Amino acid sequence: MFRATPIRAVIRGLLVAGGTGGVAFLAAGQPPAAPRLATPPAPVPAVPAPPTGVDDFVRLALERNPRLGRAAFAIDAARGRFVQAGLYPNPVLSITGDELGDRQGPGGIWTAPQVNQELVTGRKLTLSQAVAAREVDRAALDLLTERYALVGAVRAGFYEVYALQRRAEILADLVKLAGQSVELGQKQLALKQVARLDVIQLEVELERFRAEFESVERELPAAYRRLAAVAGDPRLPVWPLAGTFDAPLPDYDPEKTRETVLAVHPEVRAARVAIERAQFALRRAQAEPIPNVTLSSGYVRQNQNRSDDWMIGVSMPIPLWNRNQGNIRAAQAEIGIAVQDVGRVENDLAERLATAFRTYGSARQRAERYKTSLLPRAEETYELSLKAFKGGQFEYLRVLQAQRAVAEARLEYNRALGEAWRAAGEISGLLLEEVWPLPPAPAAPVVVPPAAPAQLPPSPKP
Repeated sequence: MFRATPIRAVIRGLLVAGGTGGVAFLAAGQPPAAPRLATPPAPVPAVPAPPTGVDDFVRLALERNPRLGRAAFAIDAARGRFVQAGLYPNPVLSITGDELGDRQGPGGIWTAPQVNQELVTGRKLTLSQAVAAREVDRAALDLLTERYALVGAVRAGFYEVYALQRRAEILADLVKLAGQSVELGQKQLALKQVARLDVIQLEVELERFRAEFESVERELPAAYRRLAAVAGDPRLPVWPLAGTFDAPLPDYDPEKTRETVLAVHPEVRAARVAIERAQFALRRAQAEPIPNVTLSSGYVRQNQNRSDDWMIGVSMPIPLWNRNQGNIRAAQAEIGIAVQDVGRVENDLAERLATAFRTYGSARQRAERYKTSLLPRAEETYELSLKAFKGGQFEYLRVLQAQRAVAEARLEYNRALGEAWRAAGEISGLLLEEVWPLPPAPAAPVVVPPAAPAQLPPSPKP
């Protein structure tokens, strides 16, 4: 086997380091090495674009959020306990030696092997599996609860960030508009058409908008990171969201929504499954005093008289003092707790739904009022005031007031839309809506009845 000497190792290193463009040092008697071709660099994997839409964040949350993974493992754990609850007891193998060293037979008496098997009575294993099966059902419902709670939280958080982003855009426009107003005011001041006090008020308005814009700019990254953490990836880079407030808000009916939530929500269903589990647990506790039977059998070697014998036995505990009274009483109380828990869960869901509807209803009505009445009038007032000021009919203070009214209307309109969409996202999670927002239902076609055939007048009598 060839063993490289130190000098050969050095030469080999120089060859590798020098490549084809350097001086090649060859060991004596070694042929020249073939030129080394440069290895092309490995392609850099494309970095996936950050999520931008509400559906992108929901998809990311369903893939990466550890809350769902934890709930899925809880289902596996419950299934394992279900399997274990139905397993039969293992037989017991024992070897015993008695009367060892006896003068009549120093070898003593050996029972080897002896096998004991416990027979479970009273359908205990079946009842134990029934209890464990309800725990599997509850774990599966807990996964559904976590899933749609996460979906609702992501949707609500998305529109919270998007409303903040829109607020920053509106404030940027207002800063630009206020800056133009200051420039115009300064020109008017140079022509001595306005007072210095009016220009100062314009400058104060500009600084107010600028301060709010800078505050929102600082708040926006933290809000985005909070959304990314809810989605399950807190390392997402801050990226602009792609959304719209132009789509119509979902139309939720409070009464129908409450009835639907209380009927199908997994928290309510899990509470009802808990009642069944408590009932089976009571039956299992009542079956516990029924004694299990243990059968024994074994081979006996008696060295005193050199005989080979067999032994059999039957044993069982006698439920004389301990008849599982305490556990039975506790299981009965657990049924009452489970029954009361259904009402507690329903009240909690109704309270959360009512809170979301309170925000949703008021914000939606406020947004509609701003869209149809307040904002168009404020913009029209500003345009008319600006035209009148340029024509020398108004003081610029009235233009400033109109500009402030437009700014407040736009900001409040954006705030109302953000609150309405955020509350709608929470409601969608409670309703277990997978596709959201739902497209509006198509209008029923108007069926026009066919016109009745015209009746001819009776022909005149001849």
